[in-house]
Amino acid sequence: MTRTIGLICGSLRENSYNRIIAQSLTDMVDSFQFRWIEINDLPLFNEDLEISGVPETVTSFNSAIQDVDGIIIVSPEYNSGIPGVLKNALDWASRPRESAVLTKKPVGLIGATPGGLGTAFAQMQIRQILEAMQVHVLPFQKMLISQVHKKIDSDRKVLTDDQTKRYLERYLQQFIHWIDHTPVLD
Repeated sequence: MTRTIGLICGSLRENSYNRIIAQSLTDMVDSFQFRWIEINDLPLFNEDLEISGVPETVTSFNSAIQDVDGIIIVSPEYNSGIPGVLKNALDWASRPRESAVLTKKPVGLIGATPGGLGTAFAQMQIRQILEAMQVHVLPFQKMLISQVHKKIDSDRKVLTDDQTKRYLERYLQQFIHWIDHTPVLD
């Protein structure tokens, strides 16, 4: 049975650098398939919506997370932090607390930015949020891509920098290993 990695992009921008980076992962391994898990149609998190009936977009989003073996979140950094749309998606994925779909799920983090710090602050915040959700984030590995606009071809929407490709391939292999060896703690 083929294993599946879900891809969540923390940017809604059509020509998102992070979506291009995430897309490049799909060509790096044949042993896994990849599935996009979109966040752009999720309503703003509101507990009143849970009481009146969880919206179909949220149900579909949570089902997509449930159906994959691991998730890689590829996200930009806005104002030294996590994009609001990604935080909103994580809030929906954390509910209900007792059966949240991301709990104990293996997750990897990648981030790309035209700036020089490569989403370091956003990734710290995302890790903190995921830890509160009891998610198994790939430890000790950071994939921070700075100066991304110089490493991709925006017109063709492809990663062109060979060194970044090698780093991504190594990160992806480590993440696959993490999926296969994630501790099961209760």
